[in-house]
Amino acid sequence: MRPLELYIHIPFCVKKCRYCDFLSAPASAEERQRYVEELCEQIRAYGVLSGDYHIVSVFIGGGTPSILEPGQIHAIFDAVRGTFPVDSDAEISIEVNPGTVDRMKMKSYRKVGINRLSIGLQSTNNQELKMLGRIHTYEDFLETFALAREEEFDNINVDLMSGIPFQTLKDWMKTLSTVAELGPEHISAYSLIIEPGTPFYEKYGEGERAKARRKRELPDEDTERLMYQLTADILKEYGYHRYEISNYAREGYECRHNLGYWNRAEYLGIGTGAASLMQNRRWTQGEEPEVLSRANQMEEYMFLGLRKIEGVSKSKFQKDFGCIMEDIYGNVLQDMYDKKLLEESGDYVRLTERGIDISNYVMSEFLLED
Repeated sequence: MRPLELYIHIPFCVKKCRYCDFLSAPASAEERQRYVEELCEQIRAYGVLSGDYHIVSVFIGGGTPSILEPGQIHAIFDAVRGTFPVDSDAEISIEVNPGTVDRMKMKSYRKVGINRLSIGLQSTNNQELKMLGRIHTYEDFLETFALAREEEFDNINVDLMSGIPFQTLKDWMKTLSTVAELGPEHISAYSLIIEPGTPFYEKYGEGERAKARRKRELPDEDTERLMYQLTADILKEYGYHRYEISNYAREGYECRHNLGYWNRAEYLGIGTGAASLMQNRRWTQGEEPEVLSRANQMEEYMFLGLRKIEGVSKSKFQKDFGCIMEDIYGNVLQDMYDKKLLEESGDYVRLTERGIDISNYVMSEFLLED
């Protein structure tokens, strides 16, 4: 039986944040119940795969999955465990937002086997939270975090965001140190991206007025770069190591589910807009699968794998594709070495500190022409 990761998408939230371009929206209790019932049917429909795969990780993401009631969470996991064999040591995560979870929900998570929480905080500064359109305060987060510890969750991630309007370097450093002192096992530190179709894009996206606002209200590029560089330094002091461009963990608490994505493990996505990768076919829920060519697979191996701080393995590339990495990417690799954006470390090719700063550019160089 082959290992399989399972992603379950819950596309509901209390209120859409001003920066969010994820597939999510508010919905009535009746709509959420119908969705859960249909979701369970979709899960059971994959019973034909149960003899071929065992589940090594489950990630319930959104949206805001913690908006669901305990009975709905139980129904989802009844469907999962009734369809697939789930490893006894599987990593099972759920995203929760302060203001949407209580003790009863925490207990229900433990009961169904959820062993990892990902709490969406973003900032310890209430003014910044209000700016982002979050529904909670920092004090709400503290209550949620304390409740999680009381219910014996010992694998907690906290999401943080830099580059928020009017945020200073000092503000960001305070958020980092304040959260690190609480001792979550994992911290995801992302930079704000102004995405089309969001209220932030309307304000900061295009046009002269938006450009003037960006210059006046958003941290400049030098400040953002410094924020990113100092993140690793500050979190290292608290015992966190960076294992992916935006992710930091205490030893042994790296997110196994996300590592699967970056290593091109097989995963099945269920729910509105969820993506899947199985047997080198990629598809989004409701769409026809795309069969990935050998070139597509090599591209993904490189630009996904380079997100990891350890980089990509040359021996695994040769094992997977039957050729050495230099045969395909020799010129690109040499160019990146010369520019000090990539370096070799034993069997691995990895980003340098300078390469991490412009990682999108480096990764784009590994796209192959059809």
